[in-house]
Amino acid sequence: MNNEHRYILEKGSKKYCCPECAKMRFVRYIDTETGEYLPSQYGRCDRESKCKYHLNPYLDGYAKTKSDHSETINIWKPKLKKPSPIPDPVFIPVKVFKETLQSEQYEQNTFIQNLLTKVAFPFEAKDVEKVISLYYLGTVPNGYRAGANTFPFIDLGGNIRAIQVKQFDETNHTTGTDFLHSIIEKYYTRNNNPLPEWLDAYIKQDKRVSCLFGEHLLNKYPLNPVALVEAPKTAVYCTLYFGFPVLPKNIIWLAVYNKSSFSFEKMKPLQGRDIFTFPDLSKDGSTFNEWKQKAKEIENRLPGTRFIFSDLLEQFAPEADKKEGYDLADYLIKQDWRQFRKWHIKEQNKPVETSIREKCEKCESPKKTFFSDIEALPKLDTNKKEQIGNWDFDISELENYFKGITLPTRHVKLNPYSTITNVPLFIESHFATVKANNGKQTFLPYLNRLQELKQVLTTNLN
Repeated sequence: MNNEHRYILEKGSKKYCCPECAKMRFVRYIDTETGEYLPSQYGRCDRESKCKYHLNPYLDGYAKTKSDHSETINIWKPKLKKPSPIPDPVFIPVKVFKETLQSEQYEQNTFIQNLLTKVAFPFEAKDVEKVISLYYLGTVPNGYRAGANTFPFIDLGGNIRAIQVKQFDETNHTTGTDFLHSIIEKYYTRNNNPLPEWLDAYIKQDKRVSCLFGEHLLNKYPLNPVALVEAPKTAVYCTLYFGFPVLPKNIIWLAVYNKSSFSFEKMKPLQGRDIFTFPDLSKDGSTFNEWKQKAKEIENRLPGTRFIFSDLLEQFAPEADKKEGYDLADYLIKQDWRQFRKWHIKEQNKPVETSIREKCEKCESPKKTFFSDIEALPKLDTNKKEQIGNWDFDISELENYFKGITLPTRHVKLNPYSTITNVPLFIESHFATVKANNGKQTFLPYLNRLQELKQVLTTNLN
């Protein structure tokens, strides 16, 4: 007697619409003798903790009915049909990708410009340039997403798996989300033109965001620990705050894409690493608990891999923040990034041991991929000559003003998109910046923000 089941759940990543919850998470049963699907109601939803739908053909009489029917009618049984091989993934062409990396487009990129001028503690241009180059951040040049930032998902082999498109407001909060392939598809459809061959094949794939954001850095920095967050934006912010992976002890910040993307397949490239994990906040800590449970299962399947969870936000975040799903970036952006980088700058100035450097060089992959054809990204405003004036009078006037008043200990709303949580620290850091870069136009926003704070405090005091 054959102990193998005739009806089994289909293997692979293909999913269908669940008849219970209507999510694309339904795995259907197949007949291993014919290779055909059972009726559409037979299958299991993989949302075990929420939907729990599972109709098993062996439990409702379907299998017995088919078996009896087979014994009385069928004399010959067909050979087992081999399942179709999983097709190779289709990638976004490097030519299409490079269109997002044009130097003149960064001036209209809202996300990048906010980092330079409109966040509570603007970042230095050189650091923004570094993070652009590190993650290959780009810009949508035109159309209904013009000025949106692009976050490419590039795998270990340098293949571009997906390019997420995000539009931001002046506070760098998301106002729209898209994907570059979808934008291109709409363009061709709107103009009644046939899709390019690569795009036609690309959109037929079941999975597109099939690697980690920043995964390409793992080959470049093989000895570094890894930190994992949910969204690419959070990974970018954390890199700007905690520094770049220039030494083997410094962290590489990666993102999974969204809550449900914390999966075994995506974690495979992290085998053997320590992974500091920071799930977004959620009501009742559901995301934290879900990721932690999955991490235990992944550790068992990936020897030498260790997930280290931080529950700091889970313990101290207000309930309102949990309901809103705040992430690490929402708290970092209210702080002065210089306070996070003091230790990093000291470490960066120390000489790197020859043995470590040689080890890193040997670990780097020598293989050339089509991604290697991308040139180094252009720097921001490098062709513009720095204009230098003198702010001595303004600095002196502002210093006298702040010394002559009692500084508030509460939060101060500077403008519609910025709130100062620590006024004395804000003033101290901004004065340090403007004095060290007196007259340089790049650092004028720091002076303007001090003047803006003066105006707000003067109005409130009166």
